[in-house]
Amino acid sequence: MRTSKLLSATATPDLGLLYARLTGAALLLAVHGLPKLLHWRSELAHIDDPLGLGPGITLTCALFAEIVCPVLVAVGLCTRLASLPVLFLLAVSMVLVHPDWSLEQGQFGWLLIIVFGTIALAGPGRFSVDGWWRRRAPR
Repeated sequence: MRTSKLLSATATPDLGLLYARLTGAALLLAVHGLPKLLHWRSELAHIDDPLGLGPGITLTCALFAEIVCPVLVAVGLCTRLASLPVLFLLAVSMVLVHPDWSLEQGQFGWLLIIVFGTIALAGPGRFSVDGWWRRRAPR
C-alpha cells in the first residue's frame, strides 16, 4: 500500500504547521483584526493604551499585528519574524490590559499565544513561501 508524498511521515509535521498557521491566522483576523479595521473610528475612541503611545499609534500597531502579520504567517512569508508582533501584542493584552482575567476569560488569548509561539519556535514548515525559498536556495 503506497502513501502519498503529502501524507508521508516526513510531511506530517509540515502539514501540522500549515494547519496551525492557517487556523491561527484566520482566527486572529476574524476575531480581532477585521473588526478593528471595519470599526476603526469606534476602536480609536475606546482602545486601551497600556504603553502610553497614544490611541492612534496603539491602534495602528494593533492593526499591523492583527492583519498584516497573520496574512504573512498564513502564507508562510517571514513567518518567525511576523509571529513576534502578534506575540508581543497578545502578551501586552493578557498581562497589562487584562491582568484580572481568569484563565477561562483569557483562554482565547492564551491559546493564540500557544499557536503563534509554536509557529515562532518551529518555523513555517515546508508548505510555505519561506520553505519554498529555502528549497530553491543554492547549497
